[in-house]
Parts: sequence; C-alpha cells; structure tokens
Amino acid sequence: MKQHVVRIALGLAIVLFFVGHAARFYSIGLIGQLDSIIYDARLRLTMPRGIDPRIVILDIDEKSLQEVGHWPWPRNIVAEIVDKLFDKYKVAEVGFDVVWAEADYSSGIRALDQLADTQLRQDGEFQRVYRELRPTLDYDGLFARAIKGRPVVLGYYFNSDADAKRIAAISDPVLPKGTFAGRNIDFPLWLGYGGNLPELQRNAAAAGHFNPMLDSDGVVRRVPMIVEFDGAYYESLSLAMVRTLIAQQNGGKLPTVRPGFAPGSMLHRGYTGLEWLSVGSLTIPVDDTASTLVPYRGDKGSFPYVSLADVLHDHVKPEQLEGRIALVGTTAPGLLDLRSTPVGNAYPGVEVHANLIAGMLDHSLKQKPPYMLGAEVVLLVLGGVALSVVIPLLSALWATVAAAMGAALIVGLDFGIWVQAGMVLPLAASLLMIVTLYTVNMAYGYFVESRSKRQFTELFGQYVPPELVDRMAEDPEKYTMGGREEVLTVMFSDVRGFTTISESLSAKDLSSYINDYLTAMSLVIRGNRGTLDKYIGDAIMAFWGAPVEDADHARHGVLTALEMQRRAVALNEEFRAKGWPEFHIGIGVNSGLMRVGDMGSKLRKAYTVMGDPVNLGSRLEGITKEYGIGILVGEETRRAARDIVFREVDRVRVKGKDEAVAIFEPIGLVSDVDRTMHDELKLWNQCLRHYRARDWDQAEVALLNLQRMRPRSELYAKFVERIEGFRRNPPDPGWDGVTQFETK
Repeated sequence: MKQHVVRIALGLAIVLFFVGHAARFYSIGLIGQLDSIIYDARLRLTMPRGIDPRIVILDIDEKSLQEVGHWPWPRNIVAEIVDKLFDKYKVAEVGFDVVWAEADYSSGIRALDQLADTQLRQDGEFQRVYRELRPTLDYDGLFARAIKGRPVVLGYYFNSDADAKRIAAISDPVLPKGTFAGRNIDFPLWLGYGGNLPELQRNAAAAGHFNPMLDSDGVVRRVPMIVEFDGAYYESLSLAMVRTLIAQQNGGKLPTVRPGFAPGSMLHRGYTGLEWLSVGSLTIPVDDTASTLVPYRGDKGSFPYVSLADVLHDHVKPEQLEGRIALVGTTAPGLLDLRSTPVGNAYPGVEVHANLIAGMLDHSLKQKPPYMLGAEVVLLVLGGVALSVVIPLLSALWATVAAAMGAALIVGLDFGIWVQAGMVLPLAASLLMIVTLYTVNMAYGYFVESRSKRQFTELFGQYVPPELVDRMAEDPEKYTMGGREEVLTVMFSDVRGFTTISESLSAKDLSSYINDYLTAMSLVIRGNRGTLDKYIGDAIMAFWGAPVEDADHARHGVLTALEMQRRAVALNEEFRAKGWPEFHIGIGVNSGLMRVGDMGSKLRKAYTVMGDPVNLGSRLEGITKEYGIGILVGEETRRAARDIVFREVDRVRVKGKDEAVAIFEPIGLVSDVDRTMHDELKLWNQCLRHYRARDWDQAEVALLNLQRMRPRSELYAKFVERIEGFRRNPPDPGWDGVTQFETK
C-alpha cells in the first residue's frame, strides 16, 4: 500500500476538485457543457414522441402571411378569429404567444377622430353617424370585447437592456412582494417589459411572460415559472394557461399559486428550499431559479398545427379544434420566434409553451430540485474515494475493468433516477472524474512507476529470474538492496581442471565454451528461483531466499545442484560434437543465517551474501573433489530439504572452522529413489558406523560389497584407501571420526 500513497493522494485531490465544482465553490465550463449534452441525449432517448392532440398550434405561417397580409394583422381580423374559435370551433382556451403593445389605427379611426374634434365638430349629422360607426372602426375595442369573459391568455416579455422601457401593461403579479424574503433565490434581473394595451390586458383572463431561460450554449431547456420584477412575482404564459384552464374546468376564479418549500431543517447556506409551485391539485417542480425543465415530447410537430388563415377562412373541420387548447404563435422565419432546443436548432417558440402545458397536465415534468446538488456531491465523494483507493492497487487490465464498472454503475443509477423518479442528477462531473482518475493512474503508472520498475528490473534483473523481478516490481518498497540477516541457502559451483581445458582451446573457442557453460547453468539456477550472485571465472555463486522470500530455499538449492549435474551431462554431449573437451563440476550447497544486501566499496557494490554458512558452502564445493562426488551439502540444508534423499558422506572440519560438520550427498527426490539405492544407502550407513568405531574389518567388508554394487564409485575407493592407511598408521586414541581439511 505504501508505494501507492502518491497515486491515492493524487486521486483524492482529483475527487476534491470535482466536488468543489459540484458544490458550486467554482464553476468549470467544460463540465457544464458536457452535462448539457448528456441531458439532451437522455431527453431524446426517453421522449414519448407521437402527437399530442390536446393542444393545437394556430400557426402564423407563410401561408397566413401570404393570404392575409404582413403581421400584425388588423385587430378586427384577430377579433373575428377569436369569435370563431369560441363560437364555431368551441376551443377550451386560447393563448397568444404574441404581444399587442401598440394601438391599431389601420381602420382610419385616428383621422376620423381628428375630423370629429376639429372641422366637423359642428356637423351634428356627422357626429351622429360617426358615433354609431366608431365602435366598428375601433379594432382594439373589437378585440378587447372579443376576449372579454373568455378564457384568453395574453403574452408579454421582460427585458434587461440598459435602456429598457416599460411598454403598455402587464398582468398583476401572482405572488406579492416579500414572498421569498430571506431566501436567496436566483431570479433573473429584469429592468423593463413589453406588454399589451391596457384595454386588452384588462379584458384578458390572464397573461404570462414568454421569456425562456437560455443556458450558456444558447439552448432553451428551462422556462422560469415565475420571475421577479420590482419585487413582485409574475407567472409564465404556460402557467397562466394552465391556471386559466383549471378555472374553466372548476367554473371559478384563477387558482392561487403557492410556493412549496423543503422542511426548514434541510435549509443551509446557499439552499433556498424552493422546490415546487402548487396550482390547485397540480405540483410543478422548479429548480433553484424557479424554472421548470421543458418536457419536450419529440421533434418539431409534436402537436397539431393549423394555419391561422385556415381558421379565418373556415377551412378547418370543427372536430380538429373542439375542446382543444389553442396556442397562437408563429413558425414563419421572418417573425423571429425560432429557438435552439435539445430537439432542434430552429424549434418554434410557441411549441415550447405547448410542451410545458402538456407536461403540467400529465404530471410528467422532470425535477431538478436544489438538493440534487448534495446528492451529486455524495456520489462524487463515495465513488471517487473508492476508485482513488482501488485503481492504484490493480493491474492495468483490472483498473480498466474497475473504471468501466464504476462508470456503468453511475450511468445506470443516473438513468434509473431519470426514468423511475423523474429527477435529473448531473452526470458529467462523475464521468469526467472517473476518466481523470483512470487516466492519471495509467499515466502515473506508465511514466513514474514504469520507470521505477525499469530501474528496479535493471537493478535486480541481473541477479533474479524475470518472473521474480515482475513479482518484486509489484511491491518494490518491500525489496531493498539494504543489508539484513536472513536464513538463506547458498551454492558454489566450479569446473574441475578448467586450466587444462582452457589450454586445449583457442581463445575464440574458449570464449564460446565458457559462455555456453555459464548460460546453461545460469538458466538452471534461474529456473529454480535462484538469485545469481556472480561469476568468478568458470565458478558460479548463487543463493535462494532473497530478495524474494522463499520458504523452500534449501530444497530449491539442492534441486538446482542436481539439475546442474544432469545439464552438465547433456552439455558434454554437445561439446563432444564440437570437438571440445568434457568438463565436470563440483557443487557445494549450504544453508544458515547470512547477511544479504548490497555490499562492496564506494566504487563498486554487488548484491551478495556473507557469513560463516557462505564460507562453508564454498569449502564444500572445494572438497567435492576429495570424495569424487559432484555435490556436497551441509547439515542445515539436509534438515530443511525433507523430501530429498541424502547420503551422509563424512564428518569434516574445514579450514578456518573448529566445529566439525556432517556433509551429505543429495541422491534425488524420495519419489525418484528406487529400492536398490535405498539398500545401497543402508549398507553405506553401516559402513560409516564401523568406520567411526574403528572396526576396519567390518567397514572394509561393507565397502567391498558396495564396490561390487557400484564399481566406479570414487567415494568407496576413497574410504578403502583411508582404512588401509589407518591400519598402517592408526589414528590417535582421541580420534572422533572427523576428517580434517587444511586447505580451501
């Protein structure tokens, strides 16, 4: 875990960075843009599509402009359309996504009024006729009388220009000043408005603004249900139409708009608590700007469109409009009411209102309450901390799997909340956090840890088998070059009579000879988890148990020695084929408490072992030739390698040591040694007992039998020679059966 502290710390810093954005301590534009893209994709994926016949768009389209004339039309025509909509077509209500801010003098009424007040003031007949005629020329009055007492909702707009003016009239606020006192709701700042003629406004059932909430990319995803102006609060066109419809259905006055707040215990700094608006039995979810997400049901044309000219000219079947909610708006490009939305870049603004009305009636509005901010923070913290800790501990493949699973889990959770709960949980920060965590960890692993592993491999690769280096590199801090004491096994091997061999070969052949020999033996050592210490000419030194721990170090050392002898036999066949001389090797193996580490001088160091057991291992290799045996091991090695059959060879006292030690020859694994060899070993052990008891005759008889079993054994011949010598020169009375060696 220690070697991953830096990566974990980096991961936690990344998590903190994204949490800061989610908690709104600062804003990262890229995350916001990506959240918008994800929101749009989710919306398009889950839209119900199809056409909603309850709401009809009465379109001021190109056809209408060609047949009736440029917009705005004279108000008497609009009044005629209103009368037809209610009297002939029996619509449920009408909403105007247009503004009637200027008086209509197209009838000539202004000129006639001036004549009546000046030149023709004294003309009684003119005054009488004009009084009768004037109401038919007052197009604004005609329009006002047409909408009076009918469920007609007018539209208006707010603006925030520096020179904004207050044009005409707007409706009364739906919520009075002070409604949101003490709550820091992020209402847009409006400085002026463009309303309708006061006469029209007075006679309309209601009116609402049609200002959308433009996101940073200019896309309409939300519409403020209520906005603040001069301290009071005004409703949107869609909300005004829904309230008017409820009033029509209930036969009463417009229902009250009531703000819905979260319990006081949930409030904290920056959280206003405003989560919904109640209108009668409807609950309209809003966000922290009092805006509602537009529930787009599909692409342009999700509601029936009827040309307004066809209504005027009676080209519409009554059943197309009867009982419907009628919205008057325009799709004509020249009238500039096309919006950029998640479902289209030239989407009619009037259809935005239609989608909102349908969503309110269907209770299908998505919610993005302010407390989702807290949910996002919790998700970032839990997921981020988990991945920050887990990814550094895994390999590249499993880290990829973990990151992919984390992303899939978060996407699944987010989509489930969207579909099942109708809530919008921001997703971009979580996905970007996972990608960043994964990328940083992979980059760190490649540029930092890979470099460390390469250095580690360069450091230990010359000593340790590649598979062990890979294992060590996974946790490099566990393995150091520093000195420490460990119970290990050491091995020395040497080619017998190498000087004679070298004299028989050319320099080129000698180089190839020694290279082939050392390569073959080194591969055997590495294949048995050995650490290759050094080459000393033709001699090899290796050890087991460090730097990688090996509980079976003694066993591996002995099996390596046996395999080296077998490899020597095969290698000699290759050498003979090349015309090179044969070789024989002696191997000494010993175990014990040694000091291992990077040792040497300031000029040059090597990873090696030192200590008495190491010296004894070297001595054992040296005296193999005294017994004609290929391998000798010490007592500690023999005790540790329990599944190997050994022959006790002698008890010796090597140069530099006062203590006598038993030495053994490994025969092979218990499973590989046959009954004949066991019988031979049994007879040999009897011989040793007679030998150490100075019973030369019995020892010699045993040796003669052993020689018949193995005539070419140098060991048996050596002991026959010793017995003959002891007969001629008996050992001292205090002789303990130990052979003393005075040379290395």
